[in-house]
Amino acid sequence: MKTKILVVDDEPDLQLLIEQKFRRNIRDGRYEFVFAANGREALEVLTGAGDIDVVLSDINMPEMDGLTLLGELRAAHPLLRTVMVSAYGDMANIRAAMNRGAFDFVCKPVDFLDLEQTIEKTSEQVRQIRQSVRTLRENNRLRMYVDAGALDLLDRAGADDELLQSEIVDATVAFYDICGFTALSEKLPAAVIVGVLNAYFDEIVVGITAQGGTIDKFIGDAVMAVYRGPDHLLRAVQAAVQIRTRLAQHPPVLPEGAPAGPPAVACGINTGEMVSGNIGSASLQRLDFTVIGDAVNLAQRLQSAAGPGQILVAEATWKLLNGAFEGELLGERVLKNKAEPVRTYSITAG
Repeated sequence: MKTKILVVDDEPDLQLLIEQKFRRNIRDGRYEFVFAANGREALEVLTGAGDIDVVLSDINMPEMDGLTLLGELRAAHPLLRTVMVSAYGDMANIRAAMNRGAFDFVCKPVDFLDLEQTIEKTSEQVRQIRQSVRTLRENNRLRMYVDAGALDLLDRAGADDELLQSEIVDATVAFYDICGFTALSEKLPAAVIVGVLNAYFDEIVVGITAQGGTIDKFIGDAVMAVYRGPDHLLRAVQAAVQIRTRLAQHPPVLPEGAPAGPPAVACGINTGEMVSGNIGSASLQRLDFTVIGDAVNLAQRLQSAAGPGQILVAEATWKLLNGAFEGELLGERVLKNKAEPVRTYSITAG
């Protein structure tokens, strides 16, 4: 792996000396050197070349000295590491350089074997720092795609052995669907449709998470949410009511050319026992941390039966709410893949 090094020094013969002493490293593609005569030029080089790994800088230079440059680098390029290479090797200058963020200090006249070892040590730390930053960014991106419960599982010791294990949980599932979205997608360009969809999802997700729910998955223009823990049913219904109210009062603005009137959201909610765990193929390394079971299926069927702005629950769930929300009996509904009609209620108010 090539190390790109910026040498900052006003000595006119230094470039030739560096290229002679490190000619083998340069020829083998291990080192690449860039040069600047002072701190100001160094900052200009760094602005145009974002792939510098190590800076070798003198202290005494015109326009901007090395100690001033250290302060600038610390603020603008925190992942870089700087080695001071100077004849001013007294303790006062060494301590001033270290206090301003220098990684190491090499005294002139330069022992080039020592300098090479210092470059190797410094570039290795830069690689480790950048790898740590990449890992942190990847972890943050991962949290955008993976449920928090799955990440907690991966953090536990012996998680590899637990990947396909599951547990029975008592929870509430809610499905939200954006009604009329197909009609929108027929009228608007794909790029615009994605923006509209994400605007609706943002509103729905805020409402779900505000009541302690987690996003299980996005399914086309629908969202599946799971609520666990104390009062999971009450929190799920409260979230649905709040989302319906907020979207009715402040719907996302539709672009020009959209059909009249913003779409409403239909919701189905059900509570009960369900299986929670990673579903999929470990051999293909494709798993989905989710919940499954008849209780989940019923929530999805209720959402399919719901009209714009409706929040539907089955009779068993309605009884568990015990008057906490206002609602009306809609009667028995024939739901897909259900052998018997399901007595259904619509939540009208909180």
